[in-house]
Amino acid sequence: MREPQVNETKEERVERLKREKNPWECFDEIERFARKGHASIPPEWLNNYFRWWGVYTQGDGIGVVGGKSGEGKAVPYFMVRIRIPNGLLLSHQLRTIAGLAEKHARGIGDLSVRQNIQIHWVSIESLPHLFQSLWRCGITTIGACGDNTRNITGCPLAGVDPDEIVDASPLVHEATRMLNGNPDFYNLPRKYKICISGCRAWCAYPEINDIGMTAVRHPDSGEIGFSLRVGGGLSTNPHFAVRLNAFVHWNQVLPVVRGITEVFRDSDCLRQDREKARLKFLFLIHRWTAERFQEELERRIGFQLLPAVAEEPPDDVYRDHVGIHAQKQEGYYYAGIGVMRGRMTADQMRVIADLGEHYGSGEVRVTIMQNLLILNVRRAHLQPLAKEIEQAGMRLRASPFWRGTIACTGTEFCKLALTETKGFARWLVEELEERMPGFEQHLKVHVTGCPNSCGQHWIADIGIEGKKIKVNGRMVDAYYFCLGGAVGKHQALARPIGYRILASEVPDAIQRLLEAYLAKRLDGENFRQFCARHSDAELRALLAGEQVAAVARDSSPGRPPRGVDG
Repeated sequence: MREPQVNETKEERVERLKREKNPWECFDEIERFARKGHASIPPEWLNNYFRWWGVYTQGDGIGVVGGKSGEGKAVPYFMVRIRIPNGLLLSHQLRTIAGLAEKHARGIGDLSVRQNIQIHWVSIESLPHLFQSLWRCGITTIGACGDNTRNITGCPLAGVDPDEIVDASPLVHEATRMLNGNPDFYNLPRKYKICISGCRAWCAYPEINDIGMTAVRHPDSGEIGFSLRVGGGLSTNPHFAVRLNAFVHWNQVLPVVRGITEVFRDSDCLRQDREKARLKFLFLIHRWTAERFQEELERRIGFQLLPAVAEEPPDDVYRDHVGIHAQKQEGYYYAGIGVMRGRMTADQMRVIADLGEHYGSGEVRVTIMQNLLILNVRRAHLQPLAKEIEQAGMRLRASPFWRGTIACTGTEFCKLALTETKGFARWLVEELEERMPGFEQHLKVHVTGCPNSCGQHWIADIGIEGKKIKVNGRMVDAYYFCLGGAVGKHQALARPIGYRILASEVPDAIQRLLEAYLAKRLDGENFRQFCARHSDAELRALLAGEQVAAVARDSSPGRPPRGVDG
């Protein structure tokens, strides 16, 4: 490896390191580090190359404010993200993950908003064994982090949803095989997210992916193809994906995905600033239009796409799949399990794996709302299944707060976070359930520990973004409110309304807001509609219980410069 240039910028260093080495070809180096110990790992691996293997250095529990240059201090352990395309798992695979969590990760795992499972406290000595154990059961961590194609998401009900247009999961797996591990695509300008879904509910959020494909039936031919969106993403510059004028045939999906990936890979203008390197910045900064993007795509793939056809974005539909629901297969049901803030113990994972085999077909699905599904359950087995799920500390009948609360990793493990989120989210749910036991409206409460929106607060009904406030000379956790986010037919970014309070005061504020909603809503009005017809000042007053001045959505001390979302 050649010496770095004098005065090399962060962008130049990262791009140089990526040019010099494809980390996917260097498993032997990881094995050497495991033999020699953590002290043998060079900085370029700790801060860059490990990410291509789904591995991040783990924070020290303080978060970003405990470090410098926008990143907190690391401990000699790793977070490992396990890639689960379309969220499709088998019981034996989940059981393997449970065993690895128990042996190497202090017995816990987190479901992510991209249908991954993350484990923590993994030592360098454990990594080779962990990787090989996952490979033997047919799953991997490769590409779950880094400047490559992240886990490709899709509807977790693929193949069993009675209302789906088509089971698109085969395309998810084909696209994964085409891109993940492919040396042609290891070096992208930044993270790259794809969603391919055949359901009507768009439950994997195509609106916020770099590529979002949603099934649609052509009105003339009756053929099932896909609508195409590009350039979606959240983080600190949220942007809904732009729909292209295209009807994509089934057999065109892979060439189109490859073509878009090549456009992204070869856009050198996106390699100058890592904060503006996602595909969306072709639209946000470089003035690309949908027409220009489509022209470049068609030039790459060598054929023209048919014009787009009318589609039906989902209305205000809840996308979490919690509860017992009938499948398209007569006599069979799936069980949607609400997992509080996505955190599971190894024992809970093992229980779900066993229940999936005992009462179902051994198929388990991970959702983007941090929940799990068990498939192919006979009616006679529903009651005993439900009883065992409840005994394991999870729920089939969950309150809107339990099933609708999302939380990112937070300062517990993330070096970029400002606030602790997982414990806070649990406390928040418990408080709201106790205070508002009769509340029955669907609600998405998303907790994110920093401006990077790993908790997707921009598309939540109530999105709270982690901040720090100085109280008596000490920096304490606080949250800034964004309200009224939505996807689908009424897509809108949650509005920053100028209200920031201590974390300890959040339940009081949400209770005041929801009680005002229940008292003042119009007939049939949901929470999104309620927020839409109130001004920022009015919503602030409802949260605070009185008129209060707006507070700027400041970036907080030590704003993280690089996101690790989903």
